[in-house]
Amino acid sequence: MYDRETRTLWNHLTGEPVLGELAAKNIRLKVLPVVVTTWSEWLVQHPETRVLDLQTGFQRPYLPGAAYGDYYSSRETMFPVWRRSSVLDTKTRVFALQIGGIPKAYPLEVLNRERVVNDTLGAQSVVVIASRGSIRIKGDSRRIGPVEYDAGGEVRAYERGNRTFRPGAAPEILLDENGQAWRVTEDALTSPANEKFSRLGGHLAYWFGWFSFYPQTLIYGVSPK
Repeated sequence: MYDRETRTLWNHLTGEPVLGELAAKNIRLKVLPVVVTTWSEWLVQHPETRVLDLQTGFQRPYLPGAAYGDYYSSRETMFPVWRRSSVLDTKTRVFALQIGGIPKAYPLEVLNRERVVNDTLGAQSVVVIASRGSIRIKGDSRRIGPVEYDAGGEVRAYERGNRTFRPGAAPEILLDENGQAWRVTEDALTSPANEKFSRLGGHLAYWFGWFSFYPQTLIYGVSPK
């Protein structure tokens, strides 16, 4: 990430300034919630959404796969990576959280299979939701032509207090241990009585990238060695 105001380069995964005017400052950006999804799925959930026009005035290819499709569809990394782990494949997609200084990676393959994961990270009880499966992209790379790749999936994480959740009848509904239906929103999990659990910021990343900066990370579904 490049900050034009101070000409500082920022690390995506740690939120720290690494090069530029702010690099020597003790600053760490707050991780905000974000979700990767398809336009069609997002529009169903948020029909009032306005979207930026692809005609930006810049000569930038915005069609799927045009700029980086060859990289996304390859098993290789773009640059050498000196710190690696073979616990997961290099470019396995993970959803990653860091709470109380404890990092943890949730492989998307596992999340898509289980759909709703109740977990505890440090002192925080969390629920991680991936109820719409993976996103497969077909596009055209400017370098190699037609490509197909896994673009991740629609994953959200929330606090859960002392509740235990399971999938409901629709992707946007969770059921608690009493069978009460909670609605999944962008800000919070909300019960019929308007009880709320806040959403948590996380990263959708490749395994090699997350491990490079958090080699001590825990991995959901993988026993420590």
